[in-house]
Amino acid sequence: MLWNWYTIDSCFISSTWRITSKGKFAGSCIGVICLVIALEFLRRLQREYDAYLVKQHRMRNAQTHSAVHEKGSDTGHLMDIEANGMGKNDSNRVQVTSKSPPPGPAADLKSQRLVPTVFQQAIRALIHMLQFAVAYFIMLLAMYYNGYIIISIIIGAYLGAFIFSWEGIQITDA
Repeated sequence: MLWNWYTIDSCFISSTWRITSKGKFAGSCIGVICLVIALEFLRRLQREYDAYLVKQHRMRNAQTHSAVHEKGSDTGHLMDIEANGMGKNDSNRVQVTSKSPPPGPAADLKSQRLVPTVFQQAIRALIHMLQFAVAYFIMLLAMYYNGYIIISIIIGAYLGAFIFSWEGIQITDA
């Protein structure tokens, strides 16, 4: 493949995606921009879902710790947390591992590691699979070396990052 600026009679991915007019080519460029924006959305979705799992875990852990400390127990180190008194075979079960038993509940929350349930990991894997498929498709489009398509990919990456990477930046003192 050679670098090109062809608009009419270009063919992408399959023989059914043949450009026969300027309008079809403009639509293809807009579609590519939207595809790259969708990839950035999937990346953000992955981060948000992981943050949701951590928040959910912290809330359950805080409730469990407060219940343990109210009963007068000072173990403060739980290896297995069950949400809302549900059974061990429930899909909302969260397993927690810790490097060493910390002294209290505040330190316990910081040193623990969340191990997602099978269902939670299946959702995480599904999001990753979608990211992989969309990114691979974008790479295939870039491999046509069409300047307009590559510019559309770059524009889509900019717009997607602008929209979906707009989050707070953590400031820490050194």
